[in-house]
Amino acid sequence: MLTMECGSFSNGIRELRPLAHLLISLSVYWIGEEMTVSVLVDVVSSALCPGQSTCSEAIYISGLQQTVVGIFKVVVLPLLGQLADEYGRKSLLLLTVSVNIFPFALLACNRSRGFVYAFYVLRTISNTLSHGSIQWIAVAYAADIVKERRRTVAFSWIMGIFSVAHLLANIMARFLPSKYIFVIAVALFIFCPVYMQIFLDETIERTQTRDPNSITWNSFVKALKTRYNSMKETTTIVLSSHTLRSISFVCFFYELGMSGIGNVLFYYLKALFGFSKDQYSEILMTIDIGQIVSQILVVPLINPLFGEKVILCLGLLASITFGLLNGLAWASWVPYLAASFKSVYILVKPSGYAIISKATSSVNQGKAQGFVAGVEAIAQFLSPLALSPLTSLFLSANAPFDFKGFSIVLASVCMVISLYYACLLQPQEHLTPDLEENTDPLLSQN
Repeated sequence: MLTMECGSFSNGIRELRPLAHLLISLSVYWIGEEMTVSVLVDVVSSALCPGQSTCSEAIYISGLQQTVVGIFKVVVLPLLGQLADEYGRKSLLLLTVSVNIFPFALLACNRSRGFVYAFYVLRTISNTLSHGSIQWIAVAYAADIVKERRRTVAFSWIMGIFSVAHLLANIMARFLPSKYIFVIAVALFIFCPVYMQIFLDETIERTQTRDPNSITWNSFVKALKTRYNSMKETTTIVLSSHTLRSISFVCFFYELGMSGIGNVLFYYLKALFGFSKDQYSEILMTIDIGQIVSQILVVPLINPLFGEKVILCLGLLASITFGLLNGLAWASWVPYLAASFKSVYILVKPSGYAIISKATSSVNQGKAQGFVAGVEAIAQFLSPLALSPLTSLFLSANAPFDFKGFSIVLASVCMVISLYYACLLQPQEHLTPDLEENTDPLLSQN
């Protein structure tokens, strides 16, 4: 067993070696973003509802932001997927990692009520472009380099390294004074695109750009038609594959439940048990440690034995348990117990990425990943429409009955539906062979 584990570890390292610069830059980015999560609830609540343990305004504005972001992501994410296939992964990564600089720079300067509102406006724009898209563009980048049979392990390692970054971020958030967190986060956000621009190689041939002086109305209309035809092609790719259709349903119901829980969970725990930045950081550190073990050590061992479908189902089962424990939390230690299940349900993402990646060809990786991300975006804007008002209602004195976690339990039912569709998934299918598998994908090395 020890030999197998060492072999899986060394294989994972070998697969990630060409991805080193990508992982370094994105790890820095995720440290910057994650270290703001635990303190953001306290900052927003203090600005909008000073001195109150429950802040309905913060719950509503957070839900409104998620709804608006979800609406725009339905269009933006598939478009980003097409652009990533046509103009290169690096260009899209540079765009998506740069947009978070501006909203967090506002909170680094001032945390008054007006600045918090301005933060949410800019954060809505940045989330539309970056939230969710960075991961699957990185996955498409990795799929250009890593051979198909080893992608699940590589994707799991990528997610595991992200978890290491999250752990470091939450340790920093736990012990750093709140006034320094946003300043450090902005510095990391600036470092990330600079490093990426200097060191990251492109993996695909970019489409030849048109001379700006030659742009006319006819060329603009032609470009719109080309983009529309590309969207039709993407839809055809997904609908013609049973695997991609099924995984789209899995991702939709999973995101419908999990995004709703994630949007209100910390506000719910603050109202229920009086949690603050320190407790949030401790919960997140517990999650990160488990995620590192599960993604870097466990997945490489169990994937050859059981495959992506079983890992996906285990992750969904753990997500349902996570939601039910939080919704039914009867003591302040229960959220910590629930956090341990997140160490398993995080496997939903890498297994889902692998299933999508194996069901389509290399030249359509961005399109397929972007389409499914667009499906998830639909769930992300529908979820807060129901769960944010429900959470606020059941945390208030006007609740129809005493069940503060009712909305979270309801979200868990959506993940039960996702598990049902995951159980119906058929074995992977390949649309076209990866013609590039035996060639070196890095253009800079040609």
